[in-house]
Amino acid sequence: MATFLYRLGRFAFRRRHFVALFWVALLTLAGVAAAGAPAAGSTSFSIPGTEAQKAFDLLDQRFPGSSSGGATARVVFKAPGGEKMTDAAHKATVEKTVKELADGSEVVSVADPYTAHAVSKDGTVAYASVRYEKPGMELEDASRTALKDTARQARGGGLTVEIGGDALQAGAEPGAIGEVVGLAIAAVVLVITLGSLVAAGLPLLTAIIGVGIGVSGITVLAEALDLGDTTSTLALMIGLAVGIDYALFLVSRYRAELAEGRSRDEAVGRATGTAGSAVVFAGLTVVIALAGLSVVGVPMLTKMGLAAAATVLVAVLIALTMIPALLGYAGRRIKPAGRKRRKADGARSGGPGMGERWASFVVRRPAAVLLLGVVGLGTVAVPAAQLELGLPDDGSQPTSTTQRRAYDLLSEGFGPGFNGPLMIVVDAKASDDPKAAGTLVGDDIKGLKDVTTLTPALFNKAGDTAMITVVPGSEPSSTQTEDLVHAIRDKGADVTADTGAKVLVTGTTAMNIDFSQKLGDALVPYLGLVVGLAFLLLIAVFRSILVPLKAALGFLLSVLAALGAVVAVFQWGWLGGLLGVEQTGPIMSMMPIFMVGVVFGLAMDYEVFLVTRMREAYVHGETPGQAVVTGFRHSARVVAAAAVIMMAVFGGFITSSESMIKMIGFGLAIAVFFDAFVVRMAIVPAVLALLGRRAWWLPKRLDRALPDVDVEGEGLKALDSAGHARDSDPDEDRELATA
Repeated sequence: MATFLYRLGRFAFRRRHFVALFWVALLTLAGVAAAGAPAAGSTSFSIPGTEAQKAFDLLDQRFPGSSSGGATARVVFKAPGGEKMTDAAHKATVEKTVKELADGSEVVSVADPYTAHAVSKDGTVAYASVRYEKPGMELEDASRTALKDTARQARGGGLTVEIGGDALQAGAEPGAIGEVVGLAIAAVVLVITLGSLVAAGLPLLTAIIGVGIGVSGITVLAEALDLGDTTSTLALMIGLAVGIDYALFLVSRYRAELAEGRSRDEAVGRATGTAGSAVVFAGLTVVIALAGLSVVGVPMLTKMGLAAAATVLVAVLIALTMIPALLGYAGRRIKPAGRKRRKADGARSGGPGMGERWASFVVRRPAAVLLLGVVGLGTVAVPAAQLELGLPDDGSQPTSTTQRRAYDLLSEGFGPGFNGPLMIVVDAKASDDPKAAGTLVGDDIKGLKDVTTLTPALFNKAGDTAMITVVPGSEPSSTQTEDLVHAIRDKGADVTADTGAKVLVTGTTAMNIDFSQKLGDALVPYLGLVVGLAFLLLIAVFRSILVPLKAALGFLLSVLAALGAVVAVFQWGWLGGLLGVEQTGPIMSMMPIFMVGVVFGLAMDYEVFLVTRMREAYVHGETPGQAVVTGFRHSARVVAAAAVIMMAVFGGFITSSESMIKMIGFGLAIAVFFDAFVVRMAIVPAVLALLGRRAWWLPKRLDRALPDVDVEGEGLKALDSAGHARDSDPDEDRELATA
């Protein structure tokens, strides 16, 4: 591996015009294609294998032409204090509004509140239901504008008018200000770490090119593969972070090789052969973690993971080729690392750095550091035991949005469960008396706790399938509503035994409950697959059993602590005002498993970059304790800088108005902090110091069976002894002389 990457780095350095042209051309082609592609919408939400999805599919089959996939809107009216919606003036305003709404070109139907019994018991709140022929993200701007204008005109009559539903759905807005601030912080950290604007600009430039290619590719394929707007946002988030980090490690190692007195083309080759090997394996762990999301069986999550994994692959390839090429263009403007300069007598200039002093302290006091780190993370992880999962709805929107205000008005007028009705589907095709089966289901559900409203069974034309709408007494995300769903399903099993009719529960609330259950059930198999594959990969990298095991256990500590912090902020509301969290509630269902995947990959990044330097020192003859200190001397500063950069990039997404993006940005930022600065910088050296030589033990039979990936660059010594440190092509030498 090291020898191949060594040659690749030198090739890219010497053929930099070709390499740079290739990546710029690819970026241009991807950008042009993306500019002409349809905008990404919301990916279709389906959960194969769940009861809610089966019921939804059955409705499409038995009730054709119902436009079940079309957008919906609820125009909610509230009368001023002391007045009612049944007053003549207000009734006239509503009827005029309904007529104007029905004139929309994409509108399928509009339900008049007065004929559809959509007026609250106290007469103060009413709503008109609007159904569209297309999904929310596919509606024309003219339809959304007409909806807003009609509501605005209705307000002129003194009514409070708000709009709920998905008809106003818009693409995710990650928060441009936060992204700019994050990139600015990353730039400052790069300048401090690499010592010059030119050196700092290279990781930023290559990361932007990589993300540009990745996100453009996602945009081009969005319509064909049903990729949602959130997919490109997450790919942008992860691609920026790893792209900057991978390039940072290569540039840092290049400066260190220059400080050893090597020529620039040789330093590029060495940096690509050593740090580049770490980049490859670190990138592979991230790809494994993201692609492994496919095992969950949720198409939306699979697409998000694969798209982000593809962006990471692009980041790895650009780091291995574009960085060497740009180093060739930079020439002498990239200076050797100051701390690595050698005096004439061979002694290292300057005193020990902060990372080296910290490592020396940990090696002297490993038990105390280990205990403090584990107890600290364990304490932060305590709130994770109270984790509640759910999916966002209009109730989780900021109070400044019309969707949230409409949600609150409906709750006020019709009860908290009105915003999350349950749809009961009775498949009576196998029943001798479908009508009796439908009546029996309704009677059974009426007697259940927390049921406030139940509509009579509505049969299809064939008379073999019925729909019953149930309005719970509790809000959609509550445990009481979840208990009601399970109670209805239990009753449905009894009905099936008595009549042969199948009873299925669906609707948005039931879909959310099934989604959370499916993700919870998939978490352990997912962890087993991802951690298992990465464990095997790290055994080959480190030639050790205990080091990969320690890496996996450290990851579990950091991810549990991160989940605890997410629960404390987004579920309990701690520091919520500071982070712009206006509404607390259940944690998004996909958040834990997605965070586990991403954080595992990033955690292994730091493990590979930090411990490969220790492994390299140990293989070259240092004692285990000395190897830990040496690894920190060479890598701690760069790993710390990489972690700060990732935190800045992820933290920039906390400003997003999209609750999912905000939560994931915070979760990833805090997880990187815990993993980099507590696990990798404290717990890892403490464990290695306690294990000593046992840390690097590997059974001889397994050692012979494993491939030699040569992350330490031992194969490069053979090149030196064979006299191949430099090619002698005169054309290339002349090109180097002009650099």
